[in-house]
Amino acid sequence: MQYQGIQNFTHGADSATGVLLTNLGTPDAPTKEALKPYLKEFLMDPRVVEPPPARWLWRLILNGIILNTRPAKSAEAYATVWDSEGEGAPLLNIAQRQLDAVAERVRPHFAGRVEFALGMRYGNPSIASALKELQDKGCQRIVVLPLYPQYAAATTASTFDAVSSELQTWRWLPELRFINKYHRHPGYIKALANSIREHQAIHGKPQLLVMSYHGVPQRYLDNGDPYHCECHVTSRLVAEELGLSKDEYKVTFQSLFGKEEWIKPYTDATMKSLPGEGIKDIQVICPGFSADCLETIEEIGEENREYFEEAGGEKFSYITCLNDRADHADALADLVLQHTQGWYERDEFHAEKDEKERLTVKNNAKAMGCPF
Repeated sequence: MQYQGIQNFTHGADSATGVLLTNLGTPDAPTKEALKPYLKEFLMDPRVVEPPPARWLWRLILNGIILNTRPAKSAEAYATVWDSEGEGAPLLNIAQRQLDAVAERVRPHFAGRVEFALGMRYGNPSIASALKELQDKGCQRIVVLPLYPQYAAATTASTFDAVSSELQTWRWLPELRFINKYHRHPGYIKALANSIREHQAIHGKPQLLVMSYHGVPQRYLDNGDPYHCECHVTSRLVAEELGLSKDEYKVTFQSLFGKEEWIKPYTDATMKSLPGEGIKDIQVICPGFSADCLETIEEIGEENREYFEEAGGEKFSYITCLNDRADHADALADLVLQHTQGWYERDEFHAEKDEKERLTVKNNAKAMGCPF
């Protein structure tokens, strides 16, 4: 293997800390042609769909059936949430604003250089391209923050796989810190509670607050994935912050795929059953999504709203994701600062000391014959 070096590398050059924010990703356009490669990359990830022992069978099903039927349907759904003024996918636009907000809050705490990049697990910009961007900027220490509050193998671990795969090709590996969850971070919990309070100040308090999370197959939970448990921890902490009793909120799971059993209760089934139980005024929030996307805007805000209203529900409102709220950005920045403590460029190292150390390294390298 030919290991990748650093472009225009100079021995003794000053180093930097890199901050990589990641999320799931989005197709390049809301079209069948753009959805097919995006869905293939997504559904071929063994972390997302743990295939049967005969992996060839899953490839046959995926390429022969799913990729010939699902892209067109998915493209129609994406078209409903795509920004008509040319800004594209909401998730990607929000993620860029989140990165900018985190950078604004983190930079003042670094005496040395700190660089920021955004990478998507599927689609563009890729995690590999984001890491290369940080490498070319001289980042010898990198902290990775996947924007998934609750750990799941299908999301967080898959992100680590992508980071690891890219770093395996590098000649000079950076120090790496990987944040694998923040489901009970106080700032995150308070931001969720604040968003609910603000929504209810306008729309009133409902009979029931539904907290809907992305689902995973039941066998993932049975095999030890902590995602289900961490979703419930987040929900309990938010409820405690709001002073809600157990009968004032409900945890559900959405976005089912395939025919096997997934963790329950299902969001769509809940929407259809609540009016028959006398619950006709609800609000829905999706705490596991850091940014609004197809699954929140279309699946919750439109599809599940219809299920609820068709079953006799009278009042449904969706509480937007935390997106680039100031308190959310504060929480994300705090996570980055927590996980970069002790690193050379952080605020505990003064600029004068940094410059002295850099010159020492450069002089020592020069004495040993390193080129400059």
